[in-house]
Amino acid sequence: MIPIPVEHALSHAARTISLETSTPEAASLLREPDVPALVVLEDESVVGMVTESDIVAFVAETLEPHSVETIMSSPVTTISPTESLVDAAASMRANGVSHLPVVDGQTYCGLVSAATLAPYLSRTRLEIDWQDDPMRIDADDSGGIRISE
Repeated sequence: MIPIPVEHALSHAARTISLETSTPEAASLLREPDVPALVVLEDESVVGMVTESDIVAFVAETLEPHSVETIMSSPVTTISPTESLVDAAASMRANGVSHLPVVDGQTYCGLVSAATLAPYLSRTRLEIDWQDDPMRIDADDSGGIRISE
């Protein structure tokens, strides 16, 4: 499989919030169709994540508004923009998460999710180690194909 860096699949439009953001405001942002998760930043550093399941669990426990700091997932599993998409998928699987903030040093760059990885990754990997001479596929004069070795 050709290693594709995470930076090619991350969403720059992912929403960010601060620690002081209220839970009702976070819930409202998560209702937007293109917002699967909220990245919590403090001084440009990723300190937490808030997803729909965090809001649902919070509402099930209490109806009082609090800051997202009380419900966010932390510490956050992040990935570098230069890591491969295969590494991103493996990290999601190993950590049981479906969203990874992409961080260059301490700077938040965007978000990669299982949904954004799907078009790039196949459910199965086909590893071929070709031991023979290179094969060439050409179009012949009649519009057909010709395989030559």
